[in-house]
Parts: sequence; structure tokens; C-alpha cells
Amino acid sequence: MINITIYQNHAGQYTGLSCIGHAGFEGFGKDIVCAAVSVLVLNTLNAVEAFTDEVFAFESDQKSGLIDIHFQKPTGHDAGLLFDTMVLGLKEIQNQYGTDYILLTFKEV
Repeated sequence: MINITIYQNHAGQYTGLSCIGHAGFEGFGKDIVCAAVSVLVLNTLNAVEAFTDEVFAFESDQKSGLIDIHFQKPTGHDAGLLFDTMVLGLKEIQNQYGTDYILLTFKEV
């Protein structure tokens, strides 16, 4: 299962994301749930890096499925909108495939 935790402050601004695990929907190279989550998360990070001035620390490990992001300060409008779009997609994947494959949680920090 992919466990995704979205970190937000009390004002709802994003402060980070932790994603770990593999969906287990299909075998390696055929898992559409893992592929969809990876594309959404990585494309969002690439967009934040390319289109905003946000500073973040990034760590990843392909074997464990780890993608860990921590923003230096809470996100501004543009990065927040990009993250909102990612969260929308992740919620839809969870709704379609269920919490046996992806579990999305939110944590206030």
C-alpha cells in the first residue's frame, strides 16, 4: 500500500509531503496505481520547482517507494494551487481503487 501524508499548518498552507510504499495493485512495471501516484507527485514537484520560488528538501528511494518533501516555509499561492491539484488527483485515485492500495491522510504541523 502507498501511504501518503500531506502536511499543512493551521492556516491550511502546505508544509510537506511524505509518500512511501508500493500499491501492490499489479506486478512491477504493470502497477497502474503506483504509476499514477508517481506521476502526480513527481510532476507536481517538478512544477513547483520550475514555476515557483519555493525552496524545499527532497528525498527519495525507489526501492521503498519513498518520496519525502519538506518546504523551507509554508507554500505560497502558486505552489499551494499546484499541491491542491495533486491532492485532487490523489483523492480520485483513492476513491477509484480504494484504501487497500493508497491511503491519503492529512496532518497539521
